[in-house]
Amino acid sequence: MKTLEDFDFNAQPSIRPQVGALASGGFLTEGRNVVLLGPPGTGKTHLATALGVAAARHGHRVLFATATEWVTRLTDAHRAGRLPQELARLRRYGLIIVDEVGYLPFEQDAANLFFQLVSSRYEHASLILTSNLPFSGWGGVFGDQAVAAAMIDRIVHHADVLTLKGASYRLRGRGIDSLPSIRTTTDQTES
Repeated sequence: MKTLEDFDFNAQPSIRPQVGALASGGFLTEGRNVVLLGPPGTGKTHLATALGVAAARHGHRVLFATATEWVTRLTDAHRAGRLPQELARLRRYGLIIVDEVGYLPFEQDAANLFFQLVSSRYEHASLILTSNLPFSGWGGVFGDQAVAAAMIDRIVHHADVLTLKGASYRLRGRGIDSLPSIRTTTDQTES
């Protein structure tokens, strides 16, 4: 199990103060969110998991899954005609962690279900989301700029956004200097 004590803050020194404050769990009592953005291998999942462990130690109920797993769960509930009940049940968890937002694009129906999850928790309960994409790239993930904008608006309205930088921790000492860069469509058109 990944904990904050195991995290290498030497690789991400700029976020240490924010993470330390988040570890107290105060963001949960306020229904605030945490968004961890950055390239692959920079510690986003480790921090999300560790903050979840800290929240559980403070007595909060926590669920963790990838964005794709959450969409599958919501799709199954929708098909079974119990989406409202599932969203209500999930609101009883103080923290839901959504890992890997942006690794795979969603079909329109899946994006709408994910939006419903975000919307149902807005100002009621906390989310931690990890993504390898900046917010400007989320429109491509959710297939609709308007849905992405509405979702981002709800997520960041009450959120701490931490940007992790640097090379992949997993590739250290392997002779690989960098991974392919992640460029959004707007980045490419501005070049």
